[in-house]
Amino acid sequence: MSLNAILVEDEANSREILRNYIGKYCPKVNLVGEASSIQEGLQLIHNNTLDLIFLDVEMPFGNAFDLLEQVPNRTFETVFVTAYDHYAKDAVNEHAAYYLMKPINIDELIKAVDYVFEVKQKEMNLHEGVLNARTKGIEGKLTLPQQDGFQVLNVNDILYCKADDNYTEIFLENKKILVSKTLKYFEDALVDFPFARIHKSYLVNVNEVVKYRKGKGGSVVVSNGKELLVSASKKKAFLSFYD
Repeated sequence: MSLNAILVEDEANSREILRNYIGKYCPKVNLVGEASSIQEGLQLIHNNTLDLIFLDVEMPFGNAFDLLEQVPNRTFETVFVTAYDHYAKDAVNEHAAYYLMKPINIDELIKAVDYVFEVKQKEMNLHEGVLNARTKGIEGKLTLPQQDGFQVLNVNDILYCKADDNYTEIFLENKKILVSKTLKYFEDALVDFPFARIHKSYLVNVNEVVKYRKGKGGSVVVSNGKELLVSASKKKAFLSFYD
């Protein structure tokens, strides 16, 4: 398996450096084209089946986010390349798989490619439809603090948890419970159970996932029909449940 990739970068010198690094240190990458502008990049995207885009953030007449907005149903992974670290938050929000700073560190480039390769390999091994997680249900209880005491839940009854600032919404089959604890609190509390942090806002019971969909960052459908986004940075860990 190889990763079909393009490089979108307006500076010729930067393109040459990255092209040479990819050719020398990233044998898993098949570089099928290069672009120096958003329009050229969009043309390559529409004309090729891609797994990966190396995308400079700052370009003439727009930026990386302008390009990605024009490809809403993308299935490729994105590695942002930039000299400005203040774009990191935006990169996460756009479901970038990796974020490389200029000048490019070769070890970080290799890590980025390896990450995308593993994600794509795992996606290839999954079938659209019902998923069978390797982790079986584990009996257990979770105590939820409340103003008038506490409530005890069976862990297996939880479909997913959603962050709401310093609160967390816990979704069961027929109701939800609001708890004055952060999502990180529940991520730690459920570490021994089959729960995966798939997004900054979601912690999901993998035994309740019935479908995985490729897309902008990917998404999962849980047993109650709710579709939840998967961040590119969380995708590899989540897909590992289905090895």
